[in-house]
Amino acid sequence: MGQQCIARWNTAKSNQSAARVNKGFEPAPDARRTLALASLAHTLHDGFMDMTYVLLPIWQTDFSLDYVALALLRGLNVGVLAALQLPSSRLAKLWNARTILILGTLLSSIGYGLAGLSSGLGGLCISLALAGAGGSTQHPLASAAVSRAYGTRARGPLGTYNFAGDLGKAFLPPLMSVLLTVMHWRSALWIAAGLGFLVSVSLQWLMPAIPAGSSQPEEISSPDHGHSSERGFWLLFIIGVLDTATRMGFLLFLPFLLKAKGAGVTTVGLALSFVFIGGAFGKALCGWLGERLGLLATVVTTELGTAAAIFGVLYLSLRPSMILLPFLGVMLNGTSSVLYGTVPELVKKTQIERSFAMFYTGVLGSSAVAPVIYGRLSDLAGIVWGTTAAAVTALAVVPLISVLAPQLKQREVHG
Repeated sequence: MGQQCIARWNTAKSNQSAARVNKGFEPAPDARRTLALASLAHTLHDGFMDMTYVLLPIWQTDFSLDYVALALLRGLNVGVLAALQLPSSRLAKLWNARTILILGTLLSSIGYGLAGLSSGLGGLCISLALAGAGGSTQHPLASAAVSRAYGTRARGPLGTYNFAGDLGKAFLPPLMSVLLTVMHWRSALWIAAGLGFLVSVSLQWLMPAIPAGSSQPEEISSPDHGHSSERGFWLLFIIGVLDTATRMGFLLFLPFLLKAKGAGVTTVGLALSFVFIGGAFGKALCGWLGERLGLLATVVTTELGTAAAIFGVLYLSLRPSMILLPFLGVMLNGTSSVLYGTVPELVKKTQIERSFAMFYTGVLGSSAVAPVIYGRLSDLAGIVWGTTAAAVTALAVVPLISVLAPQLKQREVHG
């Protein structure tokens, strides 16, 4: 009789533990594998997107393209990727999210492989559009996979996932540069496509299933709780757009600021490396800090630090500016990890893919539009005012995050 009672008690505890995992309180058993493979996909896709920078000068020569055509190539790739974030999340609702992520990775690889076969601008445009379409599946679906795997503890792992994207940006463009020194650019693209195919196979063999959101409506503890959460998501969306605008606006001006201080081409390249390396560590560090210190403290620190560092680079001489750049990179990129990690906390589990898709659409759209706006301001008023506007944009996040943070605490109490 006693053994039966103990067995029943253990069964009940096991069921309670499983229920807690399903409700998102504890990480799933295969959470680490999900994080590793989602990070691998992020590394590949972000590296794919940025390796086109290395190829643009070569395409300009081979296809006799002007700068407008080069802008079209780059804009087409990123634009399709941004525009199809939401359709990708909807497709994952109709089909299996894991399958869509694998097929998207495969399509992106095929797109770059076809770019290596293209004989003119039209074929190159179609190939890059296909690559962008495949890449559109990665952000919403891989982010949602990590979020579902870790539940309420997803903020730190999402920071790791975002850090992996920066590793791709740091790895694939230099690899493409090295390949271009020993082979034709078409062969280099086929090697990149083959790398993407290997990642697709790895996802097929090793990626755990991505669970769909519960079809049952989530409990709401107060009449206006759901409406409050919706307002919170859109506030987070605006914060993400402003944070990205700050980052892309400043990076537009950084080479010119350093050149005005007497920096040569090599020094400018080194400076950008300092910023990107700092940014990669900032994404990993701030994701975990956000989990421990909270959204408000982390974002206020990074945005104030970003504004202060931008003003420092604007007014200091070359050497102190160079020393400041890694710290600026940490602050400049760190906020994004905390913001990405907060998305699941503001939406229903049934809407995670769609919400990530909307958030990434806004962020990618901001990265395309913000440099144009800041550049126009600089044309009219000078680069100092354009850079100052980027710093002020970072400061504008502080009051917005101060409004959002109490809503998150209220949701935790009701949840």
